[in-house]
Amino acid sequence: MTAALLYTLGVVVFVVAILVSIALHELGHMVPAKAFGGKVTQYFVGFGPTVWSKQVGETEYGVKAIPLGGYVKIVGMLPPGADDLAEQAGVDPGGEPVYRVRKSNTGMFTQLVSDARAAEWETIGPEDADRLFYKMRPWKKIVVMAAGPSVNIAIAFGIFAGVFATYGNPEDVRTTTTVGAISQCVVPYAESGRECTAEDPVTPAVAAGLQPGDEIVAFNGTRIGDWRQMQDLIRGNSDGEAQIVVERDGRELTLTTNTTVTARPSNDEDADPAATTEVGFLGVTPTTELETGGPLYTIEQMGAMTVRTAEALVQLPAKVFGVGKAIVGLQERDPESPVSIVGGGRIAGETTALEEFPVTEKVVFLLLLIAGFNFFIGMFNFIPLLPLDGGHIAGAAYEGVRRRLARLRRRPDPGYVDVARLLPVAYVVGSAILVMGIVLIVGDLVVPLSPYS
Repeated sequence: MTAALLYTLGVVVFVVAILVSIALHELGHMVPAKAFGGKVTQYFVGFGPTVWSKQVGETEYGVKAIPLGGYVKIVGMLPPGADDLAEQAGVDPGGEPVYRVRKSNTGMFTQLVSDARAAEWETIGPEDADRLFYKMRPWKKIVVMAAGPSVNIAIAFGIFAGVFATYGNPEDVRTTTTVGAISQCVVPYAESGRECTAEDPVTPAVAAGLQPGDEIVAFNGTRIGDWRQMQDLIRGNSDGEAQIVVERDGRELTLTTNTTVTARPSNDEDADPAATTEVGFLGVTPTTELETGGPLYTIEQMGAMTVRTAEALVQLPAKVFGVGKAIVGLQERDPESPVSIVGGGRIAGETTALEEFPVTEKVVFLLLLIAGFNFFIGMFNFIPLLPLDGGHIAGAAYEGVRRRLARLRRRPDPGYVDVARLLPVAYVVGSAILVMGIVLIVGDLVVPLSPYS
């Protein structure tokens, strides 16, 4: 395949995977909602104009033109509200009163809330009285709203677990005690990477006869457990004699040399990376391996990812603002800045198009990219603010706690939590999310990030 075709393939695979993830997210909401007796009238992937739809029973399934999300319409998300906003409009077949929500004209936010209630209740008939979402028990509401983002996290877990168990974790690299490469000569650190000259002395590793593939067992009588221990022993040996026991072809050999002294950076992570110190030097580079593990290892790694993602979410507005400044040329774009689905697709395409990148590594990279997006989508939706799923979860949890406390105190049932009162917050948060999404999309088009540039 040509690079252009491979690039297109990578973009298509990524976009389709994200759309499937969105569809499964919404399915996660719909399945428990229907199982609990709720009425779901719409299930759509995307926003904007409808591209295709089909009515199946009471639910319309479809795809919309803008593939940046999806939604399910669950009837009765908003309660009718205060008595002064609702009036009786007859009775249902069972003799129970049916209410119609009146619109209010007192204040901008009050108007927004009452308009939302009215729009919600225009679609509700007497036959829906026992199927309204707001009437569900709090734990059922939590299950319905948490199921969507939980599906994304489950997708991420499945991908991570498969990759970590078979290929390994590229973010968790273990340095072994096996020799990977031998430096042929001692080159000053400032000149690292240049070819050896006749004036450069051979390294102690060459003088000792070390070979790639040798497993270092002991150094000057000390058994070696890991490479960091070996490195500390070499550095502390100055220019002294070194007896190195290695395992080669199934048998142990003892090699003798003298380490030399040269300037190298400190091993201390907090030290100035530009500073060097005189230490013992052998001239070997160890091999590295990716850590592998099963479900428990994956859970441990995802726990660390959760902390990093939470920190990233706190910094998200500032990071997006930085992308905005990069768009207008006020600064360079931060390589650690977030990307939209457009940027993710671009990265997927560039990775797939790289000829020097083996096929296995391309597949692993795409899988981890898809898993990472799913994990972020799941975590983002758990933020306890409307219109995100976490806002509804928080409202249902508060309702459950409030009702339980009322029962314990032998007080009247306080009733349903009116999430409609938080709609002004939802409009502000939704607008912020929309603006950030637009900024990231524009940034990914104007000042795109590339891991290979």
